[in-house]
Amino acid sequence: MHFFLKISLSLIRMKNITLAITTSIFILFCTVVMFYLEPDNFESLLNTFYFVMTTFATVGYGDYSPVTMTGKLFSIIMYLFGIGLLGVVIGKLVDSFTIFRKKREEGRLNYMKERHIVIVGWNKKTDIAVKEILDSDSSVEVVIVDQLRQSPIDLAYNRVHYIQGDPTEGETFEKANLKRAKAVIVFSDDTIQDPSLKDAKTLLVSITVERLAPHVHTTVEVATEKHVSNFSHVKVDEFILSQETISHLAVRAALYQGVSQIYAQLISRQYGDDLFKISKDPAWKTYNDAFQALLQKGATLIADRNLLDINRRLDETIPDEAVLYIICNQETYQCLKKQ
Repeated sequence: MHFFLKISLSLIRMKNITLAITTSIFILFCTVVMFYLEPDNFESLLNTFYFVMTTFATVGYGDYSPVTMTGKLFSIIMYLFGIGLLGVVIGKLVDSFTIFRKKREEGRLNYMKERHIVIVGWNKKTDIAVKEILDSDSSVEVVIVDQLRQSPIDLAYNRVHYIQGDPTEGETFEKANLKRAKAVIVFSDDTIQDPSLKDAKTLLVSITVERLAPHVHTTVEVATEKHVSNFSHVKVDEFILSQETISHLAVRAALYQGVSQIYAQLISRQYGDDLFKISKDPAWKTYNDAFQALLQKGATLIADRNLLDINRRLDETIPDEAVLYIICNQETYQCLKKQ
C-alpha cells in the first residue's frame, strides 16, 4: 500500500508535460505489448489501443478482452497502474481549467489580441461604456484595467477581459497589450473626492499611456475644466469634462425642453438615430455633393471634424483629410459602409 501511495504522490508532483509524455509512452507500451501477446485476438493495433483506453477509463465494454493467461496477467498490471495514471492526468486537466478560470477572474492573464478598447478604472460609467461598446460593434473586444482583486464584470462575456494592476505602471498596460489597442478610455477615479487629486491621478495614467503607445487614440475624463491645461504636454486626443458636461446638458434641458432626448440619441445607440463617422467618397467634390448624396440614402451630413457649419460650407471643396459625421440609423450606416 505504501508503494502505491508513493507512486501516486510522485505522479501528482510531476510537471504536466512530463506526466503527459509518461502517460502517452505507457499507453503506447501497453498497446504494443497486448497486441504482441494476442495478435489473433485483437487483430489490429487500433483494436488493441481501443481495449487499452477502455480499460484505463474503467468503461470495459467487453467487446475486446484478453483470452490467454499472459494477456490477463498483463491486463492486471494495466489496471493497477493505468487507471491511476489516467486519473491523475484527468485530475490535472480539470485543475488546469480551474486555475485558468481563476487567473482570468483575478486579471492575471495577459491579453494577446489586438484592435481592442482599453478602459482604465472601474465604476458605473465603465459599466455603461462596456455595454455600449459591445452593442455598438460586434467585432470589438474590451479590456478593463483596475486594481480590484477580482473582475468587476461577468466574464461570461467572451469579449470582455480584465487586467489587475496599477494603471500608472507600464507593466500593467503591457499585459493589456496596449500598443496594439484601437483606443484607450481613462475614467476618473471616483474613490478620490478631491477633484485636483482625481485629475492628478488621471494625468499620471495618461502620461503612462502616451509614453507606451502614443499612436493609440486616447480619451480622458477630466473632473475640472481648468485642469485641462495641465494635460497640454500629454498628447491626449480628446477630453471629456464630466461635471461641466452634465451641468451644461441640464441647463440646455431647462432652456429648451426635450433637447436632452436629442443628446441621448447622438451619444447612445439605444435611442433613435445615431452619430457615425464615414469616409469621403471620391465622387464628392464639395460638401453639397456629399450632403445631397447622403440625404438620398437616408443620412444627414452634420460635421467635418469639429466643424458644425456644413450648411454654410456647401460650395466649398471637401479636403482630403476630411472626417465626416452623419446622423442616421444603424441599417443606413451599414449600407453606406458596404458601398
